[in-house]
Amino acid sequence: MPMSHPIFTDGLFYGIDIGGTKIELVAYQGAVLSERWRRRVDTPTQDFSPFVEALAGLVEAADADLGQRGVVGLGLPGVVDPVSGLQLSSNVPALNGQAVAPALTARLRRPVVVGNDCQCFALSEAHGGAAAGAESMFGAILGTGAGGGYCVGGRLLRGYNSLAGEWGHGGLPATLRERHGLPLWPCGCGLTACLERYVSGSGLAALYQEFGGAALDAAAISERADSGEALAQRSLAVHLDVLAYGLAGLVLVLDPHVIVLGGGLSKLQRLYRDLPAAVARHLFAGARVPPILPPAFGDAGGTRGAALLARQQPFISNS
Repeated sequence: MPMSHPIFTDGLFYGIDIGGTKIELVAYQGAVLSERWRRRVDTPTQDFSPFVEALAGLVEAADADLGQRGVVGLGLPGVVDPVSGLQLSSNVPALNGQAVAPALTARLRRPVVVGNDCQCFALSEAHGGAAAGAESMFGAILGTGAGGGYCVGGRLLRGYNSLAGEWGHGGLPATLRERHGLPLWPCGCGLTACLERYVSGSGLAALYQEFGGAALDAAAISERADSGEALAQRSLAVHLDVLAYGLAGLVLVLDPHVIVLGGGLSKLQRLYRDLPAAVARHLFAGARVPPILPPAFGDAGGTRGAALLARQQPFISNS
């Protein structure tokens, strides 16, 4: 049954999405988050000081053009160590080992709310997106990696380590490895055979190559499968089975009312057709598979979610 989500006061909220090549700031106004301003700059990837200055330049330009100071929400790749506050596992080398929020708070002279980029995606889809009004939802990113975010009643739950949603770093079970003859691939997190290495877009491409195919992206593999290529069909079938196992785990542990897919693989329509039955095969009898939906905001979800994070600042749950 739909729930009402918290109502927040009007204001100006800056949602900033940090990517490996671009930093984008979108200024949103009021309760409905009407877009007021947008600009992108290249991401300084190697040195932290130029990164801080690039981001500060965007914020100051928005302040000047809009005639007021906005509240800043920032979606970062990677995770923040909950004890040290340092950024970890980012695809922007300049951020690793840095206390990003304190540095930006000092430079911008205002609070900066920081969240994982995948968590920002989930928050955006929970508010006016594909999961609007749902009691709970999980946003599952399937891009270069596999991450996500979990929202209950429209609130983002971060967890004890701020890791809620990092489902991609669960392990591949021996049953699936043996069923499909899969290798134990190392993961960038330091573990071995994380689900991310098999279910992400890059994971699907790696499976295709492992089975003897060329270096192709997910869209090309899907097209070859539609044309009848057996190798592509096998790769997609294995990918579907492992992905369904991972999503079934989310159903068993979190039981979200809706799952929204994000990232590049969310564009593959075959997933919405095939995943419900595949997930059900990994659940016990009687357990229902929640709706698995495409995102409403697509690439815009990062900045919008970061702005929502800033707007929700007094309400963010850290437990």
